Amino acid sequence: MMPFSKKSSGRVAGSGLRTSKSGLVATYAVLTIAAVAIGFPILFSISLSFTPLEDIINGVFIPTSLFLDNYVNAFEAQPFAQFIVNSVVVGVAGTALQILFSMLAAYALVFIPFGGKRIIFLVIMATMMIPAEVLVVTNFQTIRAMGLIDTYAGLILPGVATTFGIFLYRQNMMQIPSELKEAADVAGLSRFQFFVRVVVPMVMNTTVTLAIYFFLVTWNAYLWPLVSTTNNTARTVQIGLRTLNSSEGLSDFGMMAAGAVITSIPTLLLIFFGQKRLQEGMTKGALK
Repeated sequence: MMPFSKKSSGRVAGSGLRTSKSGLVATYAVLTIAAVAIGFPILFSISLSFTPLEDIINGVFIPTSLFLDNYVNAFEAQPFAQFIVNSVVVGVAGTALQILFSMLAAYALVFIPFGGKRIIFLVIMATMMIPAEVLVVTNFQTIRAMGLIDTYAGLILPGVATTFGIFLYRQNMMQIPSELKEAADVAGLSRFQFFVRVVVPMVMNTTVTLAIYFFLVTWNAYLWPLVSTTNNTARTVQIGLRTLNSSEGLSDFGMMAAGAVITSIPTLLLIFFGQKRLQEGMTKGALK
């Protein structure tokens, strides 16, 4: 068989190089289009938040100067600062309780022997097929009977038990060698001591991941805070954002955009700084 000549091999190499460059250009083109599609609403909202209402009505959406009145009006039109405080309290307390109960439930399913453990876990996993909206009426009747309408407890308690958190912690704890539990038993450690000294540090990556995830979900929740609150004392920032419409029928789009920018800042910061940790935790916790 005749070997390839240098000339023909050069043509093959050149063709492969052109194909590689074409693929790279196409990849960057698709990524650029996706970045513009994702980033445009954010940039548009930021631009709108610094634009006077008169300019917006006239079709001008790019501010000519730094107009901060929209941000001032957002805090004056509604108790927006109170909404932010409410969201922070509900988000932090709700996240802490979800992590605590998820971790304890997963610990029991992995390290404490009892009958029907597998069946209980399957029942817990089956609850993931139930949409959260189906439980809204039942949860509302429950917290109303307990007198928890317009309270932080009423906002937090219905969501403290999460199947997703239990599942992720269980998968992560199953990676802990059984020899550690046997060594702890030999050393005389109680179940609580083993949980605090061994298990909690070893699932810290999952804890950080779930903390970011739970806080984002709680911060962006809309339906349940809308149902369980009737006044501004306990309303969260998402409900407060909806109340920024003008009572005169003309919506101040600049003020609403300013409120949306303020509302999205914690979300964007958590995603920006915690994205890598979030991806690692989801991947490690889901694999055994």
